[in-house]
Formats: sequence, C-alpha cells, structure tokens
Amino acid sequence: MGTHITDPLPSPRTAAGRDGLAALLAQPRTALIGLDFDGTLAPIVADPEQARAHPDAVAALAALAPKVAAVAVVTGRPAEVAVRYGGFAGVPGLEHLVVLGHYGAERWEAATGEITAPPPHPGIAAARAELPALLDRVGAAHGTWIEEKGFAMAVHTRRADDPQAALDALRAPLTDLATRHALIVEPGRLVLELRPPGMDKGVALREYAREIGAGSVLYAGDDLGDIPAFAAVEKLREEDVPGVLVCSGSEEVTELADRADLVVNGPEGVVRLLGNLAARSAP
Repeated sequence: MGTHITDPLPSPRTAAGRDGLAALLAQPRTALIGLDFDGTLAPIVADPEQARAHPDAVAALAALAPKVAAVAVVTGRPAEVAVRYGGFAGVPGLEHLVVLGHYGAERWEAATGEITAPPPHPGIAAARAELPALLDRVGAAHGTWIEEKGFAMAVHTRRADDPQAALDALRAPLTDLATRHALIVEPGRLVLELRPPGMDKGVALREYAREIGAGSVLYAGDDLGDIPAFAAVEKLREEDVPGVLVCSGSEEVTELADRADLVVNGPEGVVRLLGNLAARSAP
C-alpha cells in the first residue's frame, strides 16, 4: 500500500478536529471509525454495479480494525452488496467490522457473517411500479439508471447526455412520487434516492456509537447523504465525545468539504489515512 509510519499524518484544520484525532490516537481501543462506501472506500463509477473498494482498502481496514472498538461502513446500499463489492467477508483482522446497510436498516456483522433487517417499507414497491412511466413522461428514460436497493431505490443521471439537466428535470416529479408514498428524496452526486423517512447515516452512526460506548468517532464521507453523519459527530462532540470529520475530496460536493476537519484526495486519500492511523495506534 505504500503507507508507513513515517508518512505525514494530516492535521485537522479545526480545533475540534485536532482534539478528536488526538483522542482517537490516545485511546484507539474506544474509537469508532465510520466510513461511507461509494466515493469514500470505492471510487465513483458511471455504473453503480461496477463499484468496487479501492484495491488497498481491505488491507488498511484489516490493519486498523483490531486496534479500535469498531469499524462501521455506513451506506445506502444493501448490506450484502456493500460486503460483496467491498470484499469484506472472511478477511482476517476484520472481526470488528460491521456494515450498516440501507442507512442502518440492515446490519452485517463480520464476526458472524449474518445480516439482520426489518421488513421493507410498502411505499418502495408502490413507487417502484410507477417509476418507469414517470421517467418516460419526463423524457428522462434515456441515459438514466435505476438502482434497486431493496429498502430504497435511486435514479442516477451520470450517463445521461446532460447529467445535471436530467437531475434537475427529475427532482420535482420524483419528490411528488415520494410524497404520495410516504417516502423522501435524498439528493446526491448526480443521483436522487427515494427511501423511507427516519433512515439516514446520522441516525445509524449515532445509535451505533451509543451501542458500543464509543470514546471518539471518526467519520469519512463524500456526498450530501453524509451530511447527517457529519451532524451526528458534531452532536456527539457537544456530548463530550471527540470526533473527526473527513471529506473524501470531490469538487462535486463542496458543502461537505467546507464542513470537514480534514479533506483528503478521494478513496486513495481515505485509504492512506486509515493506514496511517493503523500504524500510529497501539496494538
């Protein structure tokens, strides 16, 4: 991976971030490492089904996970898909890893290999049935991509002739569709996701941090869907749980970068940061 203990560890630009990093390094055994998947551990690609974790991600996680309280991959994807695309199953050293899929509605535990989940929201099936006709009506069927997530679904426009125009044209009709079926629309990087209310990365991260009694939290993300997780870390800071906010750098989502304590160079930068933390944490 090319990461050594002599590599420089970036310094957070905020006092709260520096305090969070210092707390994590001082007592790694109580630290929770929270990570988004797409755009953070895996590079963004035009076809979501082709997304895979950075080649060095699993090695970095396997080096860090035994030294901290837990590593949680928090994603909107189904847990099983994130596990498969990440290559997380059966890896020595990842026994402390969990995947909180569908924004925490599903949980996969590396220690057992089991997934737990509640029944899906009925509005998803109803909205799914209407979506193809809606895309035809709006004139956005060509070049868009519907990603099935079980507990949610997403419409991607990255492959459209004019991705931003297609996204803008779909925003209002998809919001109307979601409202009629008691769902919400979550915008992202050239994607609009329909999912049940009350499901977000902030809720998932905060509940898991409380469950394990985390003494510090680091969260890394890249998209608008990660803002609730950033807010959760900020709330934990108010409750005297130090935290670090990391943005997997993207010019597409400046709001997240502006709010972060650290901005790194995409998944490669995230992997390097994880490796540096592993090298500097006591065994």
